[in-house]
Amino acid sequence: MKAIAGMLAGLALIAAGCGSSSSSGSSSTGTSTPATTSPVSTTATVSTAKVAGLGTVLVNSKGHTLYMFAPDKKQRVTCVGSCAALWPPLKLAGAMPTAGGQAKSSLLGSDPDPSGGRYAGWPLYTYVPDSKAGEAAGQAVNANGGLWYVLSPSGTIVHTKP
Repeated sequence: MKAIAGMLAGLALIAAGCGSSSSSGSSSTGTSTPATTSPVSTTATVSTAKVAGLGTVLVNSKGHTLYMFAPDKKQRVTCVGSCAALWPPLKLAGAMPTAGGQAKSSLLGSDPDPSGGRYAGWPLYTYVPDSKAGEAAGQAVNANGGLWYVLSPSGTIVHTKP
């Protein structure tokens, strides 16, 4: 829990720094917006990286592995509440995500609920126990009512167990 609290505090600091440089016609009222409603723009890039035992998979801008959740069925986000605390959705900064590495921009999209990113129709999530780039501890995990898998750059589900 301390690790999660530390990560959330770090994200809040990043979000606070990112939010102060933009002036899109809004005036400052001296109040701040909570970090939970102001997604960090650095997570909007979907890229690729090689992960041991899985090959080339999708990652966020920090190199953290991205997952799809089978119960979403490419239709809607079903991981919310306590599920999303462990499997946070890829957050966007109000714009379409950008592709890097072997990720295909034609497969990228956004999801208004919860302002997340999609790839090949699947909502994308990270996994809190993946504390550094190259980890994929959530691969083939059966949790929160379904299975979690990584995606290849072509958008194919990788079913391999690490």
